[in-house]
Amino acid sequence: MKKEKTRWFGIPKLFPYLKGYGRLVLADMIALGFIGSAMDAVIPLFQQYAIDHFIADRTLAGLGAFVALYILVMIVQTATNCVSALAACKAEMYIGRDLKRVCFNHLQTLSFSYFNQNSVGYIHARVMSDTDKIATILAWGLMEAVWYVAYLALAIVMMFVLNWRLALCVMAIVPVLAVASVYFQKKLVFHHRRVREQNSKITSGFNEGITGAKTTKTLVIEEKMEREFRGLTGVMKRESVKEMHFRSLFMSTTAFAASAALAVDLWQGGIITMRGAMLIGTLSVFVNYAQGMMEPIQWLVQVLSALTNVQVNVERFTKLMETESDVRDTPEVVEKYGDSFHPKKENWEPLYGDIEFRDVTFRYPDGQENILEHFNLKVPQGTNVAIVGETGAGKSTLVNLVCRFFEPTEGQVLIDGRDARERSQLWLHSNIGYVLQTPHLFSGTVLENLRYGRENATMGEIEAAVRAVSAEGIIERLPDGYQSDVGEGGNSLSTGEKQLLSFARALLADPRIFVLDEATSSIDTQTEQLIQNAIDHLLRDRTSFLIAHRLSTIRKADLILVVRDGRIVEQGTHLGLLRRKGRYAKLYKMQSDGFVGITDKA
Repeated sequence: MKKEKTRWFGIPKLFPYLKGYGRLVLADMIALGFIGSAMDAVIPLFQQYAIDHFIADRTLAGLGAFVALYILVMIVQTATNCVSALAACKAEMYIGRDLKRVCFNHLQTLSFSYFNQNSVGYIHARVMSDTDKIATILAWGLMEAVWYVAYLALAIVMMFVLNWRLALCVMAIVPVLAVASVYFQKKLVFHHRRVREQNSKITSGFNEGITGAKTTKTLVIEEKMEREFRGLTGVMKRESVKEMHFRSLFMSTTAFAASAALAVDLWQGGIITMRGAMLIGTLSVFVNYAQGMMEPIQWLVQVLSALTNVQVNVERFTKLMETESDVRDTPEVVEKYGDSFHPKKENWEPLYGDIEFRDVTFRYPDGQENILEHFNLKVPQGTNVAIVGETGAGKSTLVNLVCRFFEPTEGQVLIDGRDARERSQLWLHSNIGYVLQTPHLFSGTVLENLRYGRENATMGEIEAAVRAVSAEGIIERLPDGYQSDVGEGGNSLSTGEKQLLSFARALLADPRIFVLDEATSSIDTQTEQLIQNAIDHLLRDRTSFLIAHRLSTIRKADLILVVRDGRIVEQGTHLGLLRRKGRYAKLYKMQSDGFVGITDKA
């Protein structure tokens, strides 16, 4: 396995996403890192004074002022800890929230190819797990690191002031810790990266196990799925154990070196004190500083280890945020028309529906072969185009290019005589109604799903769209009518019911271009006839593309394209193609005789 280099300067790349909370994090660090560490460094001096003055001199003179000052220091220390903990909690929540938001929003801008190449589990881990770990380490890890560094610096200064020879004995631990840190951190980064990669695979496997539960049961492959998932978790366990192995060795090496330095310090300090060269109180506070350094050193090592590990999460987060869509508007287009989140609708021209493919060649970004080659086609406004063909022939590719879900590899797709790339994606998508073969409803009520077509639609308009596609019977059967919850992905409804509601949602948007991708394949014959009548009426004067499996549903199309190997091998009307007795006639006869001649997916 090829090793990846750790981007040690990855954390600064997060700063643009944290502008709103920079002062909060800074206040957190200052409060605990400097004020808190200063209070901790002062406290041992009280011990020195008490031993050398009250105990050694056997006097209580000045005890009241001593106690009052000590209480004041403790109050400041406690207040500092409370304020810093509150600030850290807020920073963690705010940072986690903002990173999730920018991740989600960025995902909305990416093209279909990104989702084709990355699993749901991989993307889910970026948005949830990685952002949580980054937020935690930024809010708590960096704050603690500042505190530890500040305390260590103050403790070292105090030790050199008290006795520079003993301070050098304690500092002998530094080279050991430096060598150990360099070695173990490399190992920890490598294994932590593998743990995170495996965690993404487990998340993906878990997601597939849930979404594919029905398929798993019908194919009786529970044992196979369990075996594969057990394999994924087994690899995760082994990689996690390796990471913990090196982490334990790292901590043990640090603890041993710290204890050895303290032992040498006690030995030499005892000798110096016995010779009368140093007071008991001074030795006591020196040992206190030396011993107090051990815990911060060990915790600092853990913080550095956590910072090292989070580099992997930062890498993955920044890699997602740096991913650019294969389909994106030019700066000039964004300046005039706006983007998906800040549209400038006042500059949008009306869309009429004239579409032209001009010498278009296309292959998918992750593909090796051209799906279309030097493809030409003119579709005048209001034309009803039906597309038929075999799997992989290029049926869905045509409409994906019309909708600008993908860009042509070569050539142009013209909308109303202009290259589609000269106007914004949102402008185009706002004028397209797309009904998928596999319909998707969002979690929520029926009414909320219908209003995704047009948020400001009145109930009268919604009811009219529902009646137009003969979906009123669905609403009547639901317990709460329009307020009924459809479940996750619309799972409380049948596929045919979801299809009808999806069609009503698309009609509600009143688009100028309609795309029906096997839109009636999941509807029974009786309902199909009702919806076919609605289609004939509602698609009038609108440009439409129908990807068809049932050839009986496209007999009234103005133009039928028979696509094969990325080329139109036949085109014409239903009757004209039947008279030619070519491929379309053969496919139609096979279906009429009860055979399926083409597949239902492009």
